[in-house]
Amino acid sequence: MAEKSWSLGRALRGMFVKPTIDETTWEDLETALITADFGPDISERVVDELRAKVERYRTTDPKDLQRMLRETLEEHFAKFDTTLKLTERPAVVLVVGVNGVGKTTTIGKFTKFLRGYQRSVVVGAADTFRAAAVDQLATWAQRGGAAIVRPQQEGQDPASVAYQTIEFAQREGIEIAIIDTAGRLHTKGGLMDELTKIRRVIEKQAPISEVLLVLDATTGQNGVMQAEAFLQHAGVTGLVLTKLDGSAKGGFVLAVQERTGIPVKLLGQGEGIDDLTGFTPHVFVQSLVG
Repeated sequence: MAEKSWSLGRALRGMFVKPTIDETTWEDLETALITADFGPDISERVVDELRAKVERYRTTDPKDLQRMLRETLEEHFAKFDTTLKLTERPAVVLVVGVNGVGKTTTIGKFTKFLRGYQRSVVVGAADTFRAAAVDQLATWAQRGGAAIVRPQQEGQDPASVAYQTIEFAQREGIEIAIIDTAGRLHTKGGLMDELTKIRRVIEKQAPISEVLLVLDATTGQNGVMQAEAFLQHAGVTGLVLTKLDGSAKGGFVLAVQERTGIPVKLLGQGEGIDDLTGFTPHVFVQSLVG
């Protein structure tokens, strides 16, 4: 449990109360960034940029370094457009990811998030491989305040469930349709091809507004490989990071954006139905650096 109490903010605070910037400041900063999952390459790049800024402004005040760190990280995060694009009616959102990343709970939280903006939502249970998956999704959709379209028979073709969901949204005038898909290993070609089929079927009825890939923030670099495979097969437009424990692993957000070029659009930071937020670089950096 002791590990959980580590945070980047706390590690940095000790650095910035020192009387001056010295060589140990730079070593401690790089170590703190790597521990927070920025990865060695990004950590080194950030430290090099900060060294150059400190030299340019000829400062030795750690408070100046803290401000520069905030500005530098914000600049990196701000390269990506983190806005959810949900203007079409219905706005169709495809949710993809491997097993065990928290996809079902994320959909429930996302429905609650959208209902908070007074949007009507329907969820399509296109994960037809496991009967339990449909029941779990129905429970979370209900908690989030969304309607649900279930398979009409066991083992129904997932693409046909997606089709029925869009049909339902169009008929009932529902603003946002979220399509769940089976959790799949990014290495399984057949299942990945099925995603392509679901996309094709949906696009005959309505444009797809967002394809959100749910990633477990604790998976580190393996999560980046997942993102790259799903990008190839599903046309991912945004990432949802789950299990992001405060600022302990916050650097993974930037690492995965830089490696894939896909923006992080939503963050899950807890188990509750309300524990999903939109991603705002300024707010996130404040929580990381303090």
